[in-house]
Formats: sequence, C-alpha cells, structure tokens
Amino acid sequence: MILFKNNIFYLNTNKTTYAMGVFNDGILAHLYWGKRIYNEFCADEVFDFQHRHMAAFDCDCKSTDYIPLEYAPQGGADLRIPSMEATYSDGSNLTVLRYCDYEILNSKPKLSGLPATYAEEGDKVETLVVHMRDELQNLDVYLSYSVFEELDAITRSVRIVNNGEKFRLTKAMSFSMDFYGMPKSDLIHLDGCWGRERTVTRREIVHGNQNIESRAGASSAYHNPFIAVCDKETTENSGDAYGFSLVYSGNFVAGIEMDPYGCGRVYMGINPCKFEFILENGEDFQCPEVVLAYSSNGLSGMSQIYHKLYRTRLCRGKFRDADRFVLINNWEATYFNFDEDKIVKIAEKAAKLGVDTMVLDDGWFAGRVDEMAGGLGDWLENKDRLPNGLKKLSERINALGMHFGLWFEPEMVNPVSRLFEAHPEWILHVKGRTQSLSRYQYTLDLTNKEVCDYIIGAVGRVLKSANIEYVKWDMNRYMSEVGSEFLPKEKQGEVMHRYILGLYYILETLTSQFPNILFESCSSGGGRFDPGMLYYMPQTWTSDTTDALERIKIQYGTSFVYPYSAMGAHVSACPNHQLGRTTPFRMRCDVALPGQFGFELDLNKCTDEEIETSRRAVEKYKELRNVFHRGTCYRLRSPFSTDLSVLEFVSEDENTVILCVYSKIPTVLAADEYIKLYGLDEKATYKLGGKTYGGDYLMNKGYKLCNNVEYASSVLGFIKIN
Repeated sequence: MILFKNNIFYLNTNKTTYAMGVFNDGILAHLYWGKRIYNEFCADEVFDFQHRHMAAFDCDCKSTDYIPLEYAPQGGADLRIPSMEATYSDGSNLTVLRYCDYEILNSKPKLSGLPATYAEEGDKVETLVVHMRDELQNLDVYLSYSVFEELDAITRSVRIVNNGEKFRLTKAMSFSMDFYGMPKSDLIHLDGCWGRERTVTRREIVHGNQNIESRAGASSAYHNPFIAVCDKETTENSGDAYGFSLVYSGNFVAGIEMDPYGCGRVYMGINPCKFEFILENGEDFQCPEVVLAYSSNGLSGMSQIYHKLYRTRLCRGKFRDADRFVLINNWEATYFNFDEDKIVKIAEKAAKLGVDTMVLDDGWFAGRVDEMAGGLGDWLENKDRLPNGLKKLSERINALGMHFGLWFEPEMVNPVSRLFEAHPEWILHVKGRTQSLSRYQYTLDLTNKEVCDYIIGAVGRVLKSANIEYVKWDMNRYMSEVGSEFLPKEKQGEVMHRYILGLYYILETLTSQFPNILFESCSSGGGRFDPGMLYYMPQTWTSDTTDALERIKIQYGTSFVYPYSAMGAHVSACPNHQLGRTTPFRMRCDVALPGQFGFELDLNKCTDEEIETSRRAVEKYKELRNVFHRGTCYRLRSPFSTDLSVLEFVSEDENTVILCVYSKIPTVLAADEYIKLYGLDEKATYKLGGKTYGGDYLMNKGYKLCNNVEYASSVLGFIKIN
C-alpha cells in the first residue's frame, strides 16, 4: 500500500494512487492523486517545476511559490494561502518546515480527543507518518496519511508539536494539496440554512480564492464541512471527482485558491476566525482528520466511497450494522400539548402498523411549558404532564412491544432553571457584555470539565431511571459572545475548539456508558450533520423540514457524503407544518423510505387509506432497508437541475435493485423517458412485476418511465432471476 522509492512516496489503494516526493532542500512536494499507477514515476520529470518570474528562491535555487506542496506554512517565498500560521516568542511569524524522516505503521492510530475513521483487525490499512521540522523554532509537524486499500480512501491529519519556547498558533489546517496545472474545473459544496440544508452548489473555479466556512460554533446548516473538485465534464456517473470531508463538528473553513498559473491549492480545517491556541514547551495540537475520496466514475462513485467508509469505519457500536428502528416521534403530532395517555394512544396505533419505537420529544421535563419556558439544564421529570414519571410511561410503551426513546438538549440551559440560578458562570459569555438569548436559552461552557461532568451525570441519571433505548440529542442555537470564565484571558481564542473537545468527551463517555441506546444527533434539524457527530451517533435528523418535495432535495444533497442509513426521514402531516404544502401521502412515504424511516404525526388522525398506506410502507421499509442502507447508491437524476429525481440502490449481493423515482411536477401525457441503470450484471435477467429485462438492456437502453398522473413517486424493485 505504501512505498518509498527514489525519494517518492506511493500510497496505493485498489483503484487509486497518491504520490508525493522529497525534493531538493527537504521540500515535500505533491506529485499526483488519481487513477492507480503501477509503474514508477520519472523523477526527472515530476520534480521539474516551471520557474515563475519574481518568485524568490527559498530552497536550493527553487521557489516554494511554484512547487506543489503537501503542507504550506506561513512565510518564505510561497505567497499562496498558508496551511499553518504561528507567532513565535521572538515576534516572528515565519515557519520553515523541512523533511526529516518517515514511519509506516500497519495500523491506524486514534487521534487524541477527536473522532476519526478507524481500522478493524484484518483490514488492509497502513499509515504513513511524515516528520517535518523547523530547526530554528524547535517545532515538529507530523503529517499522517492512512490508506484504506479496499475502500479506496485516504485520510490525512496533522499534529503540531512544540519543543521550543511558547508560541501562539493562529491557523492549523488539517491538510492542503496543490493540484498542479489543473484544467478548467468546478467546485461543489453543500450550502443552505435551517430547513434547507445541503443544497448542491456547483460553480467554476476561477483565479483567486473561493471558500466556504462556518463561524457559528458548529459545522452549521449554512455550509457542510465538505467540498469536491471535478472536471467540467464530470457527471454523476462519469468523469474525475475529488472529495474532501472534514471529521469535525465546529467552526471550519474549506476552499481552493487558484494561482495565475492554474495551480489550485485545496485546503480544509478549523476556521482560523476566532481561533488561536497557545502551545507551551512539550505541548502539541492535533488537527481533525480529512477524508479524501477520488473516483473516475463521477460524483456518485465518489459518494459511494464515503458511504461505505463512514457506515463501516466511522460509525461505531452496536447499532453500526443493526437494522434501524422504525419510529414515531410525537413532536409534530402534539408539540407541547401531551400527557401520558395521549402518548400511549399514539404508540398503540403505531404498534399495530409495525412501528417499533415511540420517541417522546421536547416538554417532558419540569418547567417546560413551551420553548420560551425554563427547565433546560435541570432534566427533572415534569410531574404535571407525566405524574407517573418516565418509568411508568416507558413500561406502557414496552408493553406494546415497542422501544421507548427520549429527546434531550444537554448543551443548553434556560435562564429560568435551577442550574443557571446556581451557576450563572457556567455559560459561554464575555464579562461585562450582555449575553444574547436564542430560543430563550444560553450555551453551556463545555471548556469547563465540571460542566461536562454535570451533563454526563444529569443525562445519565435520566437514562438509568427508565428503559430508554433511543436518544435524540438536539442543539438549537449557534454561539454568540463567545468567552469562558473557566479559561484565562490569554486562552480565550481557544474557547470554540475546546468546546467541541468537551462535547466529544461527553459523547464518548455517555455512548460508552450506555452502549445499548441508539443515539441520534439533531441540531434544529441538520445544523450539525457532520462526520464528527456520526462517530458517536450513527444517524442524524436530516432536517426539520418534513415536506416531501423539499426533502427530495435535502436528502439528495446529503447523499453526496453521507449514507442513507444516517438520514432520519419521517412522514409528516399535511398541510405540511413548515411550508403549508400538501403532497400525496404515498409520496411522503416513498421519499422517506431510503432513510431511517419513521412518522412525525398522529396516526389516529389519518384516514383509513393513509393507515393502509402506512402499514404497507413499514412493511416495504423492513423488506428493503438492507438494500437502502448497505447497498450501493447511484444518483441518476438531480432534483436541482430537473423536475425529476431518480435514485438507484443495488444490494450488496447484487440480486436486488431498487429504483426510487420522484416527480416534483407531474405532467399529464408527458413524454416517456428512459433511465439508464448502473451496477447491474449485463448478462443477467431482472424481473419487475410481470416483466423481465436484461441487465445490458437496463444499463444501455434504460428503464422506461411512463408518466403517471395519479402519483408523483414510485419505488420499484428489480429482482435478479438468473
């Protein structure tokens, strides 16, 4: 997998090669990333870089300003965006990194305090650690590259170690990579806002810098910590696609800067805005991991790498490979207007349809009358609503043959609460400044371990009080007036990153203490849908918007990085509570089926026809969820460019093929359209209903979609018969 020959490192997966070389005065140059190359490179050619006018020679008659670098610290001749910036004790801010040595490990080490992908026994995974050093500042930087041979993925991370005098780190990217002489290309990212998360945006890469970022204290709904670079001609299923995904849940920046000569520097890491970190002698800083995925089979091919890697080597625990619950959540059914009997009545109806989990959302704890009321942070049972407590309610739910789940928002506190009354200093705030309220709540200071341990104890006490088998972990505000009484004044720039480290400490502790509870992440919907959270919680509530037409786009965009097994997807009532739109009940079921399927309504208010449709949908989900969640996903039509959205799922054994077709605007007597399928056995025969099709026919001619004016969606199952 990893070879070092003639000063060139070769990192090989089954289908790809990543190459870099030690050049001249210890410069580590990026040489190649793409399709697998089996022969050695010609060193005379790959190390022959074109000189550019006015570039300063800072490495043996060459300039780092035009050498494609693997990691680019501030200063020197390189005038492009730096990967690392620091201010040293002598007042300088120049860092000069030169290659020292390397180590190859037959494993993938954990990252200290941070989530990351991992290897299991028997996996073909190796890790290259390249040691770079600044001799003057006595600074060591370790660049780690882990190669997942069979999954065709490479991960990168950076560890910065101070062996000299104290200095202030002000920028630390997890990686950078220079594409030398890149052709005309596009940048793809996933932007949005509350209720409109992960919109696919594709734009031309032009000279200068283009980036996305979050400064919200969370990865945010505004931009997902993911970008892709692809050729102009790249489509969903053909062409080169390069993906970059950050395993982190806080502020980030990701972008590409193209210089005047067509060299593009891609970079990704913790956002330097509002960030600095003081490193004393002997201390180190670990950057989050970036996952790189290249495919020559288009954007779907790139996504397939992320889907399998994240599903099998990022998600962890008992529920990683388990069939996901079919659940019903009471939020849109009742909001805060519920009692024990009403919840049980909803569960009784759901149990008859095969739903196996009842989740009680916001409002179960003392002081919580509405979202503007108090009680967040105390986590004491609301005896007015639930006089018999959670234990009795869970027992009644369990008696129906169902699991019982509960909503929390542990990172927040209301000003009207016992916790805030006792510890007003436990929130993020700046002394002397008014702290803003959002949703009538403050953000707890997770840089303080005492606060973290309080949350672990308070949540853990509730989880032990009843048979709770599912937790929805919410976070409903972004950070403002960020400061901490716990940290000294010179470390206030560390607050936002230390908050995320505190959050990870809490999640690691609770998920370890309660391994039999399925945790789901939520942040006003998909405001923190990122790989960092998936490491602790194998699924995320995709969006608060449950309108079927909006969900088609949201789930499509989410699938650029994340598997459908990670997407909470529910059927809700109409008119839709967010948009007021009415869509056919069957379409709402069809759109939700590929994700973690459930309901967000009161089934007692549904018509007999809707109940029957729900029953069939639950049966279909249980029959097909292995295909949706473990199979290979191909995106065949984009809802962002057409009125038609088409997804294809091929089962692991390749014997079942599911085609999900969604039409945003059904048209009477529209022209028939043929959809070409992918990933089939061209010599096999497939059966759909009473018809049979050759695999070669479906891939080359396609399946004919006939206009249907009654329904705007279809979920079709092809079975391989020979």
